[in-house]
Amino acid sequence: MIQKTIYKTKDYCKVKFNLSHATASSAAVLGLQGDWTSPLTMKQKKDGSFTAEVQLPRNSSHEFRYFINNSEWINDPEADGEVSNVYGTTNSLLAL
Repeated sequence: MIQKTIYKTKDYCKVKFNLSHATASSAAVLGLQGDWTSPLTMKQKKDGSFTAEVQLPRNSSHEFRYFINNSEWINDPEADGEVSNVYGTTNSLLAL
């Protein structure tokens, strides 16, 4: 799940990523602002889900994927959409 807080008077939005994945021991978000090399590490909560917050520019769009257990890529089913990537799969799309 993705929660967006869009501020009327600021040039950025606060985005909170929430991920529930039964077999995950670690999770990160990659691809935001075109950066696929610097992961946004997600913190594991007591219930086993993962969360992370980031500020992103208003009126922008971002491709991203979750990287689970340092081996598995997954998309967010509640993202604003999906776009094809060069690997023959899709990336999640976030529109702000």
